[in-house]
Amino acid sequence: MYKMIVKKSLSALLIATMVCGAAFAGNTDRAGQAGAGELLINPWARSAGWGGVNTGGVAGLEATFLNIAGMAHTKKTELSFANTNWLKGSDITINAFGLAQKVGESGVLGLVVSSMNFGDIEITTTESPEGGIGTYNPQFVNVGLAYARTFSNRIYGGLLVRAVSEGFSTVKASGVCFDAGIQYVTGFNEAKDNLRFGISLRNVGTSIKFDGDGLSSRFTVLPQNYTLAVQQRAERFELPSLLHIGATYDFNPAENHDLTAAANFTSNSFSNDEYGIGLQYGFKKMFMVRAGYIAESSAFDSDEEDANVHSGFTAGATVEIPLGKSDKKLGIDYAFRASDPFDNTHTIGAILKL
Repeated sequence: MYKMIVKKSLSALLIATMVCGAAFAGNTDRAGQAGAGELLINPWARSAGWGGVNTGGVAGLEATFLNIAGMAHTKKTELSFANTNWLKGSDITINAFGLAQKVGESGVLGLVVSSMNFGDIEITTTESPEGGIGTYNPQFVNVGLAYARTFSNRIYGGLLVRAVSEGFSTVKASGVCFDAGIQYVTGFNEAKDNLRFGISLRNVGTSIKFDGDGLSSRFTVLPQNYTLAVQQRAERFELPSLLHIGATYDFNPAENHDLTAAANFTSNSFSNDEYGIGLQYGFKKMFMVRAGYIAESSAFDSDEEDANVHSGFTAGATVEIPLGKSDKKLGIDYAFRASDPFDNTHTIGAILKL
């Protein structure tokens, strides 16, 4: 039994290492060439509160965005919902819902749905450039199906398949991408579990393109006076693949007090790489506050400019309310992400642990 666990663990590590190498193929010269940018937006409040730097220690349902391996830490059932006021002033909201369910002794299945709402946008045409002929509402929806597994008391791994859909009534684009991740737990305390490492490869998929009647146009040919329809061909675009490498360390300075430090490196295929650090304090595992800071690689080069609209600082808080004497809990989360020139990004979420 032990040999089988070791073989599975080593296989998971090998696969993660092999596929992660592909994420380093990108460079800043490719900036702006990828689509489906919503895949880069963290919809969950708890991990967003410290900038998503907890690749090594993220656990439960929120791991479906950052490092799917962390979903293997789900004890039984988790239900979560989050609402994000994205770049306040842009009138964009993001809603996310997720379910994680433990299956068997070591597996966890998860389902996540995320959608962006852009509000009603005025329809304009060459004949009516000022609008006044109606509105439309683009729909960006992502649906992910995930599986995570505990390979041993040290190694956790997971895989997520995500369907991507963008568009409105007459123009749409859709595709599929994959996330894979692994976490390794070790440490220096008595339980040897206070140091965690994580590697996550995200948004790896085929290129997709827009198609539909909205890309066609009709005009009348004179003097024959007949109508001709012309279909425009849209260029394919790639998905914004990236690689996270991170670690967390638990200090546990005193009874009922928890302190966790985290660091993360993100290699982006289509934009600047990012470095992040974060700190979280917890009291009796009922109240937590956290903060983080993300810096792009351009910060170390005076000739480059930042490409991220967020200015780097993040903060958040969590209150977990026990439900009875069992392990059931209700958590309320808030996250803040500073941005300029917008009025920041705010996320409120709730998670029910059954």
